[in-house]
Amino acid sequence: MVNLIIDCYTDEPAGLGVPPYLGVYPRYLAGQLNNYYYLTIDDLRLFKHFNSQIPITKESQKTNIKIHNLTNNYEKVKKLLEQASNIYIVVGVHTPGKYLSALPGTLPEVTSIIKNYPANKILCGPASTIFGTKNHGGKIVDKNQQQLINNNFNQKLDLDNIPYPELKKYATQGAKIVKQIPWIIIAEIETGRGCSYGKCSFCTDALKHKLEFREQEDIHQEINKLRELGVEHFRLGKQTCFYSYKNNDPEEIEKLLKPLQGLKTLHIDNVNPLNVISKNGEEITGLIVKYCTSGNIAAFGVESFDPIISKENNLNCNPEIVYQAVKIINKYGKEIGNNGMPKFLPGINIIFGLKGETKDTNKENIKWLKRFLDEDLLLRRINIRQVIPYPETNFFKEVKNKVIKKNKKYYWKWRNEIRQEIDYPMLKKLLPEGTILKNALAELYDGKTTFCRQLGSYPIIIGVKKRLELNKFYDIKITKHMLRSVTGEIVS
Repeated sequence: MVNLIIDCYTDEPAGLGVPPYLGVYPRYLAGQLNNYYYLTIDDLRLFKHFNSQIPITKESQKTNIKIHNLTNNYEKVKKLLEQASNIYIVVGVHTPGKYLSALPGTLPEVTSIIKNYPANKILCGPASTIFGTKNHGGKIVDKNQQQLINNNFNQKLDLDNIPYPELKKYATQGAKIVKQIPWIIIAEIETGRGCSYGKCSFCTDALKHKLEFREQEDIHQEINKLRELGVEHFRLGKQTCFYSYKNNDPEEIEKLLKPLQGLKTLHIDNVNPLNVISKNGEEITGLIVKYCTSGNIAAFGVESFDPIISKENNLNCNPEIVYQAVKIINKYGKEIGNNGMPKFLPGINIIFGLKGETKDTNKENIKWLKRFLDEDLLLRRINIRQVIPYPETNFFKEVKNKVIKKNKKYYWKWRNEIRQEIDYPMLKKLLPEGTILKNALAELYDGKTTFCRQLGSYPIIIGVKKRLELNKFYDIKITKHMLRSVTGEIVS
């Protein structure tokens, strides 16, 4: 029996599986299967459009990210599709973003390729939930999505609610999937499910799970197995708030982090600012700085600094809480680490299209963001996106896309204001010219320019005006700042 795992890449409020990240779902699947082959949507695109032959790219062209992340199995896609008894499709995006070196596959795309093959087809990942999937913000999930699923899949498999005692075995056994992946990965590691807050009007994560946490021993076992197989970069990212691990207990968090010292990359992701200013917040911040690697980011789900929006959407914090949390993380994490980046900084997520939004909303965003600038409080990055009204959320029931339609004309202007007035001067404060960023991975070409990034949470994009050998690490000195990226030159 031949089992195929086809990874179309996933992105959720808690959890990222877009290369160079390797998400949890393909690994959990691999841990349950015998005789499996791992393919990416890039492998399938190469098969469909180029007969599995890698096209020659001219020096004047940009790397084609649609076919950039090929597995060791890319040449035998046709044979594998014909021989497969079961095809497991991992697909779904709940928090769409812009990706440097990969493009997530969609349900219509992947079904168009696999529909004529006789295998049993099983749908996995975010698209298999009641919420569906959407790769672009500001739009409602397509109405014909469920019909597409019914016509093309024999069953659904829930990989997001495997009981943790059972998951321990699958997570460890599934690590072997990396043997079929030739590129350098950063592994996303699950620490918990559900949300300690769970009231934000638009979020899907609290509706998927009850709140529970994995045991440290299970997490360590999974990471150690991946390390044995050559993986050196990790993010404790599949959770809604790292600080909430085992009820915000510093002793439990130290038990998790201390044995992981020595990894080339150890980062976290989501953080609720409310937990940073809580009784144990400063102690937890100190532990993260002590045991994790430099360039680490706490992604704050602020969503908006407009107090009306905060109230109307039951957001987890108000602007003053965010301000205090930013101060705490700067206090402990602002120091430059050994890779050239500050050790630990906050990041801000902002969403347009929420209930209560007015034409004055962005003035509140700018006011508070400028306060950070004026007080020399560093932010690593500001993510801006448009809300997606997902079925079953309170936001969908009450608002849908009414606000998005009403205020769409402002969004580009608002985004540009933040980029020009905040991002650019913040980046110059954060990384002055002459800063050396170490161990940046060369990922792709744009003509004679190579784009590089350090591996980790939200790394800065560095453009080098030279065609470097890809999939290798370089030390780079910053020479110029763009709105959200920098240019640099190689340091020998």
